[in-house]
Amino acid sequence: MANDTNKGLNTNSNSYTIIYSAIMVVIVAFLLAFVYQTLKERQDANVALDKKKQILYALNIRGLGDEEAAAKYKEVVLSDDILADNGTIAERQTGDNESNGFKLGSAEYKNGQLAIYTCKVDDQTKFVVPVYGMGLWGPISGYVALDSDCQTVFGAYFNHDSETAGLGAEIKDSQAWQEKFIGKKVFDETGGIALSVEKNVTVPNSQVDAVTGATLTSNGVRDMLKEGLGKYSDFFKSQQNNGGK
Repeated sequence: MANDTNKGLNTNSNSYTIIYSAIMVVIVAFLLAFVYQTLKERQDANVALDKKKQILYALNIRGLGDEEAAAKYKEVVLSDDILADNGTIAERQTGDNESNGFKLGSAEYKNGQLAIYTCKVDDQTKFVVPVYGMGLWGPISGYVALDSDCQTVFGAYFNHDSETAGLGAEIKDSQAWQEKFIGKKVFDETGGIALSVEKNVTVPNSQVDAVTGATLTSNGVRDMLKEGLGKYSDFFKSQQNNGGK
């Protein structure tokens, strides 16, 4: 009588291990994709809300809850625009549609696509521009709000991906340091970018004291302002020629 042959799956074989692992990878990948798609809308909404809050911070509007911030943003931001190469507005989006300039980030900024926000605060026109740079440990960014003359800083907010707590992180965490930018002048007499962060301030009307103990991060903010605001020079000067209208 012939011996019975076990035709069942051998759980100790290499093929079983490979097949089992492949099935588990597919299942986990499916679950991750499902969770990602389920949460994506909420994640996108949170990212957009955080961006709106940062713009409001630059306009010296702080301390609002999520719903209050969303409503305030819709109230004060009249349009988010994209500038053409010559500093004129190429695309204008009015209302709270989170399109045009709002959709642009650091990658588009590096490629020359510039966003600008036209705002009204206390019935006064303000312009908010984003700036991007590098700190000691990673990317830094910010928003600078200007009066309608495009020469005087109305407010500023800075952010970072990873800086040393209590040192470089002060650019984000210290409202008092950010408020030092208020009233500073953007341009010097020659039309160059004068707004800067310096360890030793020599021009008080356009320079801000560097963060103590965070020289490299402060230098990053300085370079970010010079390069970033320089990109908007044509727009700023056109507004000055038009009397800030």
